[in-house]
Amino acid sequence: MGKRLTHIATRTGDDGTTGLGNNTRISKASARMRAIGDADELNSHIGLLLCEDMPADARELLTDIQHQLFNLGGELATPGAAMLGDEALAQLDAALERLNAALPRLEEFILPAGTRAAAQAHVCRTVARRAERSVVALGAEDASLRAAPRLYLNRLSDLMFVLARSFNLWRADGSAGAEIYWQSERLARLRAASN
Repeated sequence: MGKRLTHIATRTGDDGTTGLGNNTRISKASARMRAIGDADELNSHIGLLLCEDMPADARELLTDIQHQLFNLGGELATPGAAMLGDEALAQLDAALERLNAALPRLEEFILPAGTRAAAQAHVCRTVARRAERSVVALGAEDASLRAAPRLYLNRLSDLMFVLARSFNLWRADGSAGAEIYWQSERLARLRAASN
């Protein structure tokens, strides 16, 4: 990658372009910059999520994910680079398997609500999906883009959903939490039939 910035107000982007890791300049409105920006926004939302109470293993996982998102952004910002390793995706797969095993079966769609940590995890989930769509759009323009960023964001969105469920059920004081189910007609009929 190019030189690290020693000061922020460089004025080099005043013309609507920005520099990539290979020292080329592109429009700030390009598909590549949308993908980079969406990944950066996701990382910032994860930083906000980390301000909430959560189990130590979730905090460690999210901190690792922030580092991996920097690798992902670096890969997007440096055409031809491979910075996101296979171990990053494997970490998400392992976390999904472990966290899903501890959750009850879903009865219905859940609302993106509950505790602040759960609600913020849902925000992260939706931003991850947008970042994934941006990476897919970039891949349609740049056939050399590796699949790793797309796969990582897809899996990360799934993980954020599972973390949101976990955060709604986890309480630091040991009390029981709850999920907020969508009050659909189907669910109302099922509950009425079981009573």
